[in-house]
Amino acid sequence: MKLPLADRTAAGRSLAAVLSDYYRDEDVVVLALPRGGVPVAREVAAALDATLDLILIRKLGVPMQPELAMGAIASGGVRVLNPDVVQSWRITGEDIAAVAAIEQRELERREAAYRGERPRPPVGGRTVILVDDGVATGATMRAAISALRQLGPAKIVVAVPVAPADTVQALEEVADEVVCLATPEPFFAIGSCYRDFTQVSDEEVRRLLEVVPRREAERG
Repeated sequence: MKLPLADRTAAGRSLAAVLSDYYRDEDVVVLALPRGGVPVAREVAAALDATLDLILIRKLGVPMQPELAMGAIASGGVRVLNPDVVQSWRITGEDIAAVAAIEQRELERREAAYRGERPRPPVGGRTVILVDDGVATGATMRAAISALRQLGPAKIVVAVPVAPADTVQALEEVADEVVCLATPEPFFAIGSCYRDFTQVSDEEVRRLLEVVPRREAERG
């Protein structure tokens, strides 16, 4: 894949071409990591005639060092913890509950802002294609994978336009399949791989999600 990519829409169309084996598979759901992953995922879902939705991830930071993740929460009431961090920092259940409550409020606020009253599509027993506009360290994507595992999908496919080669390798250890269009070396930043990397607004996220995909409507 030649870089830089034109924009997120073009990246999504290129990803969709690689994912064509999933076309019109009614058991496929495409989940975007907002905000940047939504325009990419929209093109993938449209090309595959698949359900489109999003998964929100909120890091649970260590109380005295919030940049260090002791776990994460995700859409659907899922919580995952890093036991090594919890034990080494002697974090109590009360500590975890306090941080989780704060992040849960923010997650619910974003859910309401992006999704409104639209119900989440079921993922149990289905193939989930997780889409972002790129990954660097892959920490958020790994959290999303861990959270989704608790919901019982049949298969998790990570699909991103760009990522460092070592991050792709690490994701391959936790996902069932990883699709990445380009692994530039050296890898400086996701934005450097695009000509247009304009920030995605909340309004654009809502607009892209506002039409219920036909496949999910048929399932209902």
